[in-house]
Formats: sequence, structure tokens, C-alpha cells
Amino acid sequence: MKIDKKTLERFKQIRKNTIEQVKKLNNKKDKIKVIGISGSARSKFDMAGEDSNSEFLLNECLNELKKLGAQTELIPLRDYDLKHCKACYSTTNTQCHFYCSCYPKGSPTEDDMTKIMYDKILDADIIIFATPVNNFKISSLMALFLDRCISLDGSLEPADPKASKNKELNIEHTKFIESHADQKIEGSGFFRRFRGKVAGIIVTGHEEGASLVISQLFMTLNHFGMIFCPWSNMYAMSSILHPTFADKKIVNSNVYIKEAKMLAQNTFKTANLLRKNKVNWQYDFTSN
Repeated sequence: MKIDKKTLERFKQIRKNTIEQVKKLNNKKDKIKVIGISGSARSKFDMAGEDSNSEFLLNECLNELKKLGAQTELIPLRDYDLKHCKACYSTTNTQCHFYCSCYPKGSPTEDDMTKIMYDKILDADIIIFATPVNNFKISSLMALFLDRCISLDGSLEPADPKASKNKELNIEHTKFIESHADQKIEGSGFFRRFRGKVAGIIVTGHEEGASLVISQLFMTLNHFGMIFCPWSNMYAMSSILHPTFADKKIVNSNVYIKEAKMLAQNTFKTANLLRKNKVNWQYDFTSN
């Protein structure tokens, strides 16, 4: 490795800081915390003139979780300033940082992902993702949010905060991690911050596309390290036999409300089981 003593000490300090962060996140003792991520752009106060179907069911799910004793919060992505991911991750592993160094926390260029969202995700035990089907896929808001979540999936502090995109230095940092990560000590290498969090998925749509959306979300979130209990996803569909203005009465019916409440019950049970039984989830600390 082509680094001086000062740089080596910085690498070691990042390693130490990350191990401490892991310990802190592993010792939660307060209420089960739930955030509901709504990827719908629809609002009755905007062009659509009516509220979101997926968000309606998400609220039913959150209300049930609150009754069960969880602390809940709805996060409608349309109300936040979220900037696009700049794809640093693909150039070298340590080019992408936590917090995101493309929009640095506390700087004039920070956005709400850096300023607000990352901390809310870290704090959450359960995350429920709700999205409509848009062109056979997740909504553009949900896609943007998930792209920016890459900063939570293995990224570390920048080796040089004043020159966070120093690619040569970041390559050396990656080499350090690859050679010094200890598989017995989480945080000694890349730290995947979603690991062990419980996921739920709610999808609504007028016709075909729900299975594609759920599969897309499942693969992404499972690779982030999230846990899926039985019956942790649901989809509420209308039919091409009905006009779109008739959708709301169908997808917001008691049948789907019941499913949303059962999803809440299953995810809550899972989060409680995980609190009682600490699990050492295995992933490769030398790679993100």
C-alpha cells in the first residue's frame, strides 16, 4: 500500500469509529420504531386532485403498528428534497461514503436525504415501503430514494473529508479494508446498515405490474440485508374492466385494509423476536 503513517492512522480511526457505530445500533432498548416510506407523488392538493391509494394502505398499516405499541412515522417522499445519486459507488468502493459526500451533511449542498433520511433509517427497526405501479415498475420517487440508500450499504467515512473524491486515496482505503477486515468483528470492514431491519411492502395499481414491483423491491432490500417475514408484502389491484376513477373504492376496500393490518402484525412480531434474540448476520466485510 502506498500510504504514509498519517493516512494509515486515519484508516484505523475510521475502522474504530465504525465498530463503535455498530455497537450503538446493536443496543437499542426503546420502543420498536417504524418508518413508512411513501413513494407516491399523488396528493389531493396537487394535480391529481385525490390522495394516494398506496399511502392510504400504508397509513392503515402504520396505525395498526401504533396500536401494537410501536413508534411510527409516515415519510411521503414527495415532500422532501431528494437529489439524484451520482454513482460514485461504481468507481471504487470507498468513493461512496456515509454520510453521502456528494451532498455533504451540514454543507450548502446537503439535501434532505443527507440531512434527515439517513438518521431516520438508522433509527428504524421496521421500514414499510409503499409505492404505486408506474409503468410496470416502482415509482420514480421510490427509485430515487433507493438509489441514495446505497450510502448506507457498506459505505464508510471519507478517508479525507476535505477531498472526499480523491480516487487514488480511496482505492488505497479499499485495499486497507480488504486486507484488515475481521469477519468476527462487524464494523471492521464495510458496514451494511440495513442488516437486520424488518421490511414490509405495499403496492397498488390498476392492472399488471404488481409482481414486477414487489420482486424489484424484494431483491434490492434483501441485498441491502433487510429481513422479510411471512406475508410481509401485499398488493391491491383493480382491473382493466373498471375505469381508473373507480380504482379507489376497490383498492382501499376492507379486504386490503385487513391485509395491511396483518402485514403490520407480522412485521411487529418479527421485530420483537429479533430484539429478544440477537442474530449475528453474515455478509462479507471485505466487500460492499
